[in-house]
Amino acid sequence: MTETQKPAEPAHRDEPHHDSIGSKLNWLRAGVLGANDGIVSVAGIVVGVAGASTDRSAILTAGIAGLVAGALSMAGGEYVSVSTQRDTERAALRLEKEELKTMPEAEERELAGIYEEKGLSPELAAKVARELSEKDALHAHAEAELGIDPDELTSPWQAAWASLLAFSIGALLPLLAISLPPTPARVWACAAAVVAGLALTGFVSARLGSAKVGRAVARNIGVGALTMLVTYYVGVLFTVTTG
Repeated sequence: MTETQKPAEPAHRDEPHHDSIGSKLNWLRAGVLGANDGIVSVAGIVVGVAGASTDRSAILTAGIAGLVAGALSMAGGEYVSVSTQRDTERAALRLEKEELKTMPEAEERELAGIYEEKGLSPELAAKVARELSEKDALHAHAEAELGIDPDELTSPWQAAWASLLAFSIGALLPLLAISLPPTPARVWACAAAVVAGLALTGFVSARLGSAKVGRAVARNIGVGALTMLVTYYVGVLFTVTTG
């Protein structure tokens, strides 16, 4: 090797960690599903009200109320859910930390056993467990035993804001689509916009989940169309005549 030559750098050195990619994909998938919920929920509300009344202000009021209530409900539910998960993870980490303090040898043998189950030889598993424990025992045990990264616990507030934003963006589509056109085209314009939005969210969610696109899109559109059809005729049953 000459003085100007340098050892080849590993090709994957600057690539993102697999867990980081998976986490980002999960967040993106949750955002798409949140937007999908916003589209379907608010479309059902505004189309139902449009079936009962031609009053634009009544439709807008119902749609905005549905957007706000749905977004806050999604955010609150996500906050509670992730807070519970985070509390559970913290409790598991505290217990693991205590076990590492009181019985480190047993914990190291347990870690080695996990790597043996994954296919390593007993000798190599013991060596890996020992070296990882010497470097950062809690981190090693948390990932192998609990499937938790102590440095990347999910934030309840981040999850809540993401859900609120995703739902609101989705809900704006049917709300704008039904409020802007003239009365005769109002419901049809909303239906067309909703179908387009659901086709997009179905496509994206299918690609993120490596599923069949056609089936996901058809399922999405079918659910949205059925929701609008049912709520529209429920609205028709309670038609309001405005003076």
